Amino acid sequence: MRLKKLDIVGFKSFAERTHIHLVDGVTAIVGPNGCGKTNILDALRWVMGEQRPTLLRGGKMEDVIFNGSQTMKSQGMAEVTLTIENAHGVLPSEYDELQLTRRLFRSGESEYILNKTVCRLRDITDLFADTGMGANAYSVIQQHMIDALISDKTEDRRILFEEAAGITKYKQRKRAAMRKLETTENDLKRLSDIVSEVKTQVNSLNR
Repeated sequence: MRLKKLDIVGFKSFAERTHIHLVDGVTAIVGPNGCGKTNILDALRWVMGEQRPTLLRGGKMEDVIFNGSQTMKSQGMAEVTLTIENAHGVLPSEYDELQLTRRLFRSGESEYILNKTVCRLRDITDLFADTGMGANAYSVIQQHMIDALISDKTEDRRILFEEAAGITKYKQRKRAAMRKLETTENDLKRLSDIVSEVKTQVNSLNR
């Protein structure tokens, strides 16, 4: 699995559509301060499902949309598309190439699209679980993640170690199953109350 191409438009400093081709081998992005190098990293993290605007160096998620300049008007939408080569089947998909798109409108509406089909954020999270990729995975290292690795708090380190060990997906499934069980138990309690009330009415009618 490797990143093949990144298409960006309306995201942060990328007002016009920009195509970044990631060829085989080591790829480095160089340039002077303020040219948008970190915005490329933010776009990569964002398209893979990042939900915390502070990690994208913003106060709210709408801050990722190009806000205009002296020569260009602001955009109403930010869009990033990531193309991934999956020839070896690392990602749980039957396709050899995956295209993931995320859009955000100034109205607050957002879209996730996987191979030109609208999907949910959870579908994206499940796709990258235990692969080393994703918004919180160790393939995209930022300063706060280095701090977590050397932190005295075991909980901070455990998240990255669990991702590397390949158990994150199962813990997510366990949490989802526990939530469903809790909801079912609450429904059963409510049903028991209704049955008890109906029995009382039936006994009253029999008398």
